[in-house]
Amino acid sequence: MHDNNLHKHGYDLDLLSQTYPDLKLHFITKEDGMISIDFTNPSSVLALNSALLKEHYGVNHWELPTDYLSPPIPSRVDYILHLADLVGEKNITGLDIGTGANMIYPILGTAIYNWKMVGSEVDPESYDFAKSLQEKITMPKSRKISNIKLRFQEDRGSILKNIIKPQELYDFTMCNPPFYNSEDEAIKANLRKNKNLGNSVSERNFAGKSHELWCNGGEALFVKRLIKESVAYQSQVGWFTSLISRKENLPKLEKQLTKLKATYKIVPMNSGNKKSRFIAWKFDRKPTE
Repeated sequence: MHDNNLHKHGYDLDLLSQTYPDLKLHFITKEDGMISIDFTNPSSVLALNSALLKEHYGVNHWELPTDYLSPPIPSRVDYILHLADLVGEKNITGLDIGTGANMIYPILGTAIYNWKMVGSEVDPESYDFAKSLQEKITMPKSRKISNIKLRFQEDRGSILKNIIKPQELYDFTMCNPPFYNSEDEAIKANLRKNKNLGNSVSERNFAGKSHELWCNGGEALFVKRLIKESVAYQSQVGWFTSLISRKENLPKLEKQLTKLKATYKIVPMNSGNKKSRFIAWKFDRKPTE
């Protein structure tokens, strides 16, 4: 993990349960006698995330509706910290593409660095919940939840169009694109994960709505669309970025960026045994006449 990530040494469940008592309801005792939580149980992950946000970032009243994706906080923090390395920490404005009902990246960007954030969302239910969540959340006095603006993407065929307004400037865009090509692929992957963990599960038991987990062509096609669309907004954005879960998707994206004469870099990220990365690209801005 990033050197500045507060979670790089794991969790203090005792401390977290003092801050967020409901977390104790999700404690399990492992074979070695250690206390943990069931990371395959979405409600347990949700409770852990709520505790982490409250204890470490002063974020209160964060919640999610049933069956929505509950993002692991440490890896989300890592993306934010690496973005700060890329663009700086102060007076930063960012755009989170597909912010979801959890709105986690705008929340962390504001809580950690007091960034101004815009979150876009294409799903009406997720957008409505995020709006209601924004009204409930409280942060430390030095941080303003009003720094977050939410925008609904009415055109499902567009990513940046209608979201980035004329004359707006962003230091970065970020995105956690839908990973899978289909629901069937997502279910099979989850079954493999549970088998590797020694869990006997014969059906879908993970959280996440369809638009959060899969789309036609998966992350590769989504990011290719994003790259193509980013050309029209090159004068308004410093760095475009996106998480890339599958390393094998990188060559085709690098080829596309090279063809467009964009400057790009791959930023590696590690969370436990999981290796990930995000791709960042920008265009040489033409001098104003």
